[in-house]
Amino acid sequence: MSAVDDGPEVLNPKHWPVPKGYANGMMAEGRIVVTGGIVGWDETGAFADGFVAQARQVLENIRTILAEGGAEPRHLVRLTWYVVDMDEYLANLRELGRAYREVLGTHYPAMALVQVVRLVEKAARLEVEATAVVPGR
Repeated sequence: MSAVDDGPEVLNPKHWPVPKGYANGMMAEGRIVVTGGIVGWDETGAFADGFVAQARQVLENIRTILAEGGAEPRHLVRLTWYVVDMDEYLANLRELGRAYREVLGTHYPAMALVQVVRLVEKAARLEVEATAVVPGR
């Protein structure tokens, strides 16, 4: 199978349940755009207040970085989420999903979610790494 010209191809083995809000795997060819761990602060370094507000800012920051590399949210192939409180993440799924769709749309790449003891920035509730692949020209 080859990647579609306008973005990555979702990989889901036959007979596996269809995932909701993520993909089991992605395949793509092109230029790779990678972010570091992105937190929920704005361009002044001020953190948004609360988990969902920080998550929205993280996603907006990722979208901004992708644009710098000529990528769009539809080019995302992987997101790795680091949260300091898994229960906080789970308690906010509905609002988090809404924020995700408003910022990145309905493209859901492969994702991993990990709870960590803390992040470098003490005020950060989460940190996300992103990988995108922009199709060749």
